[in-house]
Amino acid sequence: MSDLLYLKRIEIFPIKSLDGVIRTECSITSGGILENDRIFAITDQEGKVVNGKRTERVHQLRSTFSTDIDEVRLLEAGQTTPQQFSLKDTSLVNRWLSDFFGFQVTLKREPEKGFPDDLIAFGPTITSEPSLRAVREWYPELTLESVRRRFRTNLELDGGMAFCEDSLYGAPGELKPFQIGHVKFSGHNPCQRCVVPTRDPDQGTPVSEFQKKFMQLRKENLPAWANATRFNHFYRFAVNTSIAASESGKKLRAGDLVKI
Repeated sequence: MSDLLYLKRIEIFPIKSLDGVIRTECSITSGGILENDRIFAITDQEGKVVNGKRTERVHQLRSTFSTDIDEVRLLEAGQTTPQQFSLKDTSLVNRWLSDFFGFQVTLKREPEKGFPDDLIAFGPTITSEPSLRAVREWYPELTLESVRRRFRTNLELDGGMAFCEDSLYGAPGELKPFQIGHVKFSGHNPCQRCVVPTRDPDQGTPVSEFQKKFMQLRKENLPAWANATRFNHFYRFAVNTSIAASESGKKLRAGDLVKI
């Protein structure tokens, strides 16, 4: 890969499964995540996470956050007035969310390690704008922003060809080192996707045969230099990473160059 890749967009998701927040810069925590990314999770009485994989009801919920992520405003689809809650004392938001989902839930907080899906590749997920635009061309009925919100990736690169992020992982069992700005990463694997990208991010309605079409076109458009052995199936998109504790306190900034 000779293209000059750079970090174009940073997005964190303070409450796992809910809406994101755009940042121009973001620090790395001691747990190897982006500061304030997925540091809250909605859990049921058994401690299991309530997310879009589990219930389409999540798509009916909009959220916006204060700059310091100390408050959240929640709005149910069809309503016009958001409800504002403190994230320091979650008793009121727990009650509201329990009413919304129809069963008792609790908002849990973990500020350093967050609540990643992958406990090994727990770092930010990475894609690129050219890749998102390529996927958008596969589904003419979708907008670029709809595609972006379906895949919910933390870091978005630019400056390369579609699927340039496939250069950020290596062979099976290999952790591929790369750097964005001053932050060192390990690239693990192309991310296996769930049911969430098949659904409209606002309403939860599915696109017919989304996964089947995606797998076919992903395979056809896999770059010749990409490591095809990492694809036991082609419903994979974006790259899973990890960040060592030694990078704690360093910052990622929009515009940072990628070094492989």
